[in-house]
Amino acid sequence: MTMDVRSRVLALAGMMQALKLVRQIADTGHADGEGERNALDSVFRIDAASAEAVYGNNARSLRGGLLLLRDYFTDRSSDQALPKLGMSVLQIERRFVADDAVAQQVLDGIRALEGIAERQGSIHPDVISKLGQLYADTISHLRPKVIVQGNPHYLQQADVVAEIRALLLAALRSAVLWRQMGGTLWDFVLRKRAMIAAIEAELD
Repeated sequence: MTMDVRSRVLALAGMMQALKLVRQIADTGHADGEGERNALDSVFRIDAASAEAVYGNNARSLRGGLLLLRDYFTDRSSDQALPKLGMSVLQIERRFVADDAVAQQVLDGIRALEGIAERQGSIHPDVISKLGQLYADTISHLRPKVIVQGNPHYLQQADVVAEIRALLLAALRSAVLWRQMGGTLWDFVLRKRAMIAAIEAELD
């Protein structure tokens, strides 16, 4: 198993984990606090030295995402909307990296929030609100839009919408990392066996 495959698996697990939280919040209005902190912390690790460093040098924090990824590769996904959401994020990632102005605006916005995130934590309501607004001002204008379905009662609440957008930003950060580590859509077809082996190695 090469480091590239491991790095791509970690990045995809990070994306899936963030999107699972998006689905939970959209359906119930709540998400696992520790998982959310791990996801949003990754947004601020822009200059991390490795894929694992993006997730705090703790691959175990991605266990939930690795299990979701294994279920996807072995056709055992219980939430069919989750893989579709993942593909939407991978699609928007292509638009994002191709738009220098939007990418720079997002980078500048994250840099501007680093101080408050460091002082108050990435899941502080002010940080989540500002990350959500950053997503709304930038990535939400790219096409095709990432559509999140859920309980209308929660999707009409501004704080829930901000939280969903912040986590979509975290998912996009992982998608960008996946591409930087050499990921392509062929991973889901030609490299399926290698990806599953890498996932199993991380879960052992």
